[in-house]
Amino acid sequence: MYFSRVHEFRCVLALSACLLSCGRAHEPHAATSRDDAAARSPAALSQSPSASRESAHVARRSSGATQTAIYTASERQAPEQLASCPDEMVPVRGYCIDRYEAYVVELDDQDREHPHSPYTSVDGLRVRAKVAAGVVPQGYISQVQAESACRNAGKRLCTAAEFSLACRGPDPKASYPYGGKQRKPGKCNEGKGSAVSVIFGAAANYGSSQLNDPRLNQWPGGLAKTGAYAESESPFGVFDLVGNLHEWSAEVNANGHGNFRGGFYGDAEVNGSGCDYVTKAHSSNYHDYSTGFRCCRDARSESE
Repeated sequence: MYFSRVHEFRCVLALSACLLSCGRAHEPHAATSRDDAAARSPAALSQSPSASRESAHVARRSSGATQTAIYTASERQAPEQLASCPDEMVPVRGYCIDRYEAYVVELDDQDREHPHSPYTSVDGLRVRAKVAAGVVPQGYISQVQAESACRNAGKRLCTAAEFSLACRGPDPKASYPYGGKQRKPGKCNEGKGSAVSVIFGAAANYGSSQLNDPRLNQWPGGLAKTGAYAESESPFGVFDLVGNLHEWSAEVNANGHGNFRGGFYGDAEVNGSGCDYVTKAHSSNYHDYSTGFRCCRDARSESE
């Protein structure tokens, strides 16, 4: 009897020790699993004048897992730090940027919206910037007009730094939204040459009238609809920052000239490569068929 009780007592002790030991052995694995799940969650991610004169919502949005691979741990945002942006914008380190190049609508005296052709200028009109996938973006617009269109949408033009970061992504050495410093033809809508020579041929004089002709952005294979080039998507999920249309940024130089960036469908290399492309040769009131824009705004916290 005594031996049986001692044996039973020893078995209980051995079982208890095993349970405690096994529990400690599995704790690190359990903690790692919790951290991995949090990292995978969506909440954890978030010149010359002559040269410059010629210069669907796509279903391929990156999954949370893909975004985790793109950003390092230090670049992910905790849920309470996530920026709050409208649906048509993307949060990028404290600011929001339009996912696509802008189109515009005309505003009447009662602030009602009316359609506007993206192939004509907005001279003398009050317009508002709008954003959508699969539409023709607005060309023929000046920096002054673009800034007004953004302001009428509760936004503003992007700064040079905001454009650059949204275009190249977390890698400061990249020159293209698809990464690296090597141009890869066909990924962005660029490299197609002068639309003026396509439309006017030997009669091309590159004067203001010809440069603003509505036909220039309507020839097949020229200007593309927003988001049509899926591989132009930047690591932050922004399309067409390189190519399609030049995009006015907010800066005005001491000589009164504005800057437009990223190149257009004719060229995105002459005045810098891809994300580094910038033209400074024109006044803030200048526009031609190649000049477009998109808007930015300051991000708001979830609590605001």
